[in-house]
Amino acid sequence: MSTTESDRRTRALELLKQLEPSAPPRVAANFDSLHEDYLEIVLGFAFADVVARPAIDLRTREMMTVAALAAMGTAHGQLEFHIRAAMNQGVTKEEILEIILQMAVYAGVPAAMNGFAAARAAFAARPD
Repeated sequence: MSTTESDRRTRALELLKQLEPSAPPRVAANFDSLHEDYLEIVLGFAFADVVARPAIDLRTREMMTVAALAAMGTAHGQLEFHIRAAMNQGVTKEEILEIILQMAVYAGVPAAMNGFAAARAAFAARPD
């Protein structure tokens, strides 16, 4: 791993820590068990290169991510994670539910139903 890749990995894990403080060790172990470069390639691109860009704040990016994942309807685990991450950035439960409801209009009711199920699980995992 080069110095640039190591720095990119570090920046990606730091951003991940902002989203969910307990996630970096678990996510790093998952990626590293497959290949030592995968975390830097995948999260380096996603978090260090894109999500960390300054033009849109992290709270708004997480709201957009929840909308996109809910619309996809096929990424339950990632949606549940990003719902928790959005709440860690100050997005309220009511806002999360409204985002998912909005996706019923553009992605269909089945996608929204999957989104509501992920929200229910995320809310249960994070007692308030």
